[in-house]
Amino acid sequence: MKVTGFHDYWGIRIFHQVGWPGEIAAVRYWYEPHLERLHEDASTRLADLVQLEQIAGGYSSREKFLTELTLDPPDATSDQAGVPLLDEDYLILSTIHSAKGQEWKNVFVMNAVDGCIPSDLATGEQDDIEAERRLLYVAMTRAKDSLDIMAPQRFYVHGQHSRGDRHVYASRTRFIDRDMLPLFEAVSWPVVKPEEQARQEAVQSVRIDMAVRLRGMWS
Repeated sequence: MKVTGFHDYWGIRIFHQVGWPGEIAAVRYWYEPHLERLHEDASTRLADLVQLEQIAGGYSSREKFLTELTLDPPDATSDQAGVPLLDEDYLILSTIHSAKGQEWKNVFVMNAVDGCIPSDLATGEQDDIEAERRLLYVAMTRAKDSLDIMAPQRFYVHGQHSRGDRHVYASRTRFIDRDMLPLFEAVSWPVVKPEEQARQEAVQSVRIDMAVRLRGMWS
């Protein structure tokens, strides 16, 4: 499906079919007066659209252009960034290795349990374990204001008995031992009853008077 361009006819802009990459120029031409109406920095925003149009000219199709734009978006020419709006806020997902040299206001370290930190593939040698300890240090020191270390109690799996909870328990990473816990503020979810216990209690709470039901069948 092609995007339409337009020309003026009797004061009305009538759309006609255009091909790639003229579609980008058509969209920019249509959007330009709205920029001037809605934004004080219309000229700066227009420069971004012009840059986008120039980049689009280097691709043979819209599909290739959108693929590259998604994987590697260009930098904006705008030089006056304001406070982000609620719908412009974002979350950065990063591995610990990629986080080296970075720093963020709030950091959440996920899965701080043995098997993940340290990895179960890096516990064969003492040097490997120490390398994993340094990785946790890197992750924790990325935070400027607040640090949350997440240690899930259990991991849900498939293939266990149908009446089981279908999970395996996890233990907190060995790098944060019991003596270190007073240095942290511990927060946890309320204790949840096992599924089988909850089911038994639900069954016991339901009382059925069979005598009344049988009499009702014959009355």
